[in-house]
Amino acid sequence: MNSSRQTLATPHLVLGGARSGKSVFAEKTLLNFPPPYVYLATAQVRDEEMRRRVQEHRRRREGFWETLESPYRLVENLLELRSGARPVLVDCLTLWLSNLLLQPEGDPRQAVDRLVDTLKIVDYPLVLVSNEVGTGIVPDNPLARQFRDLAGLTNQSVASVCRSVTLVVAGIPLQLKQEPLPENSSIEKQKSQRGYGG
Repeated sequence: MNSSRQTLATPHLVLGGARSGKSVFAEKTLLNFPPPYVYLATAQVRDEEMRRRVQEHRRRREGFWETLESPYRLVENLLELRSGARPVLVDCLTLWLSNLLLQPEGDPRQAVDRLVDTLKIVDYPLVLVSNEVGTGIVPDNPLARQFRDLAGLTNQSVASVCRSVTLVVAGIPLQLKQEPLPENSSIEKQKSQRGYGG
């Protein structure tokens, strides 16, 4: 763990394209806070390629991570973790949206509204990963266009309530929104009490 990294205020949204390094950056960002950590995984393993991706992510994380599968109940899980004080990583919002979009019932936009409201009241360090999907060509089918638009609007809404936002390009983090963690915050006190250097 590198104590030279600046601890940014959370919730912290980390954006990036495929294989941009966003998940690695998000994991390292959460390590600025004291363990143990909670990993909310939204992916569903439906084929061998996805299985390999999940295994790769798990190998990067050390033993002080607890993984909770959260393909649909992301908002509920975030609320259930309140008052626990454990740092939480959500990876990723776009897979969560995809899961909701393919459900025969329910409105994903309502779920996004609930997520945004929840982010306003979380009381633990929280880092969320999401894909930036709006920079490519216009999709050639209605469902893909619906997903692209929903993901873009979700990123805007989540970014508006997050205290820090980072865009990762080619493994390089670009700070888009940054509020330093207050020195008298409960997290800083917790780090001091535990002798944790970040």
